[in-house]
Amino acid sequence: MSTPILYYAPSNASLAPHMVLAEIGAPYTLKLVDRDSDEHKSAAYLELNPAGLIPVFVDDDLVLTESAAICLYLADKHPAANLIPALATAERAQLYKWLMYLTNTLQAELITYFYPHRLGGESAKTIVQDNAETRVGAMLDLIEDHLAKNSEGIWLLGKRYSIADPYLLMLCRWTRGFAKPARARANLARFLAAMMARPAIAHTFAHEGLLSPPY
Repeated sequence: MSTPILYYAPSNASLAPHMVLAEIGAPYTLKLVDRDSDEHKSAAYLELNPAGLIPVFVDDDLVLTESAAICLYLADKHPAANLIPALATAERAQLYKWLMYLTNTLQAELITYFYPHRLGGESAKTIVQDNAETRVGAMLDLIEDHLAKNSEGIWLLGKRYSIADPYLLMLCRWTRGFAKPARARANLARFLAAMMARPAIAHTFAHEGLLSPPY
């Protein structure tokens, strides 16, 4: 069996699976995809991911795209890392809920913010971004409220740390330039500080050069 490979670019959607790999501690290889030279649009990369998006994870014959799918696969493959609740439990269902909310709702709106031209061209950029930032703020407020009511712990699942937490950290980082970033909310700030206190997370951010500021 060969060592799994994560195709990544710093602070891209590959950050969540990169953090999960670091938490697991099993061997893996990182392959940098140079976005500045459009390497993710090259013929070789499109063979791996026809959508031309980052990341791609290769594990022997498996070629897997989509960050959330990669995180789920890694958690299932490495149960000893305890990054996902048991199948068919209420806690596992809550994990699914939060991961789907993060990827299908919050991340999708963040993509609208960072790529406003997809919705209205250059002339609509400011309007699209302002509206997207407002909607992202409401989504962060929802998560902030959940964390505030979560008396059993600081993670999305309470006391249990899971793959949803690195995913949330990744998306919170993407708001660092907002007028009201994720870190401006008390419970999210506490969550983010706790995340960065984890050695695997700090190592991942240092490797990708994301420490100024991390979020």
